[in-house]
Amino acid sequence: MSALAAEVHNIDLGDARRDRRAQRMLGQLGDKPRESIPSACGGWTETRAVYRLFDRAEVTAERVLAPHSACTVERMREHPRVLCIQDTSELDYTGKTDIQGLGPLNYDTRQGLYLHPTLAVTPDRLCLGVLDIYSWVREPGSLGQEKDPNRPLEQKESVRWVDGYQKVNELAESLTDTRLTYVSDREGDIYDLFVEAPCPEAAADWLVRGQYDRALAAGGTLRRSLAEAPVLAEITFEQPGGNGRTARTVHQQIKVVRVVLKAPWRPDRVLPDTEVTALLATEPHPPAGEEPVEWLLLTNLPVESAEQALEKLQWYLCRWQIEIFFRILKSGCRIEDLQLEKLERLEPALAFYMIIAWRVLFLTMLGRECPEMPCDVVFEEAEWQAVYLVTQRQPPPDTPPSLDRMVRMIAGLGGFLDRKCDGFPGPQTLWIGLQRAADFVLALEAQRSIAAGGDG
Repeated sequence: MSALAAEVHNIDLGDARRDRRAQRMLGQLGDKPRESIPSACGGWTETRAVYRLFDRAEVTAERVLAPHSACTVERMREHPRVLCIQDTSELDYTGKTDIQGLGPLNYDTRQGLYLHPTLAVTPDRLCLGVLDIYSWVREPGSLGQEKDPNRPLEQKESVRWVDGYQKVNELAESLTDTRLTYVSDREGDIYDLFVEAPCPEAAADWLVRGQYDRALAAGGTLRRSLAEAPVLAEITFEQPGGNGRTARTVHQQIKVVRVVLKAPWRPDRVLPDTEVTALLATEPHPPAGEEPVEWLLLTNLPVESAEQALEKLQWYLCRWQIEIFFRILKSGCRIEDLQLEKLERLEPALAFYMIIAWRVLFLTMLGRECPEMPCDVVFEEAEWQAVYLVTQRQPPPDTPPSLDRMVRMIAGLGGFLDRKCDGFPGPQTLWIGLQRAADFVLALEAQRSIAAGGDG
């Protein structure tokens, strides 16, 4: 069984034949993630079997993801601190009118659904897996309707952030030797989350990027308190270009305050005041014409030193891993090109592709963190031997090469040049290389089969 198929080794879809089909299909899709399902499965018979699998009521995204999530939890046990990162991405299926059950995105003319996963990531940015998946579709005609500002949180889309923390908090109780930290972007700046997160010794911590200038229980506002605070630390880093940003050097000053937030009014409940740490990383002197780079972070954890402040900032920057994860899903696995007739088929298919996207991200970062690890820890013998044979033009060695070398060889199949100035391969060259490697494995197995038949 391949390393990818092992992620669903204990899958339970209510029937052993369905379980075997799911394991086989994950391998097929993982070998050719950029291809359509019929192309990846290799024919109409296999494709029809996959569609029948998706049509079963027992085959849900939650049940597909469950064995991988269990593997993820086991990997988490090996680390003292794990960041549980959540974010939302829209999946655009505009024009695919044959998919039943979709809803509007930001405009009625755009149709699709929203995906909100939880990734487990170490502070060294190694993605350990997908813990949870939540997706939803907006009701047709709901855009532009005036909403009751006094409706309870449970009736709002933003409840997903509070529910997400609660699930992480429940998981923390079973991971006694691993401390969990829930991490979210500005959409997670919800006061109810801070109240739901008392964070006793056995619970999960939380780190949220703030977007509101909240009132303080003692008077004044959060921003004013931070403006009056002394500079605790300074940091300089290189900002990459892209997404409207200019590649440049950024110098930030960091200020920290421990404050008690004044509870906002709620129509259905009375919330208590709550104590938080606020960390402001701001760029006091940006270049002319450039917007200052600034982050306001809120956390339950105390920050009493420059080292602790920089640590929390680095934790938040790990949130970028989920952005890379979404990029792999959309650009690498092309999930927005899926041609499935209804939402009930689409959601489990997305769960399979999320496992595939995780493996690409995992290998990308694992090669950086553990370059000397033998590659057979994460690659099957047939995989690494086929890649070695093709790229090195010589028989594979008895001892597997290092993970660093194997990742570079695979990325080379995807266009990575491996020059001194190139650094470590990125996800794009790696996922292209993995597809080509799968074809080489098939060729090697066919050659060995022919040779074995000739010997007979």
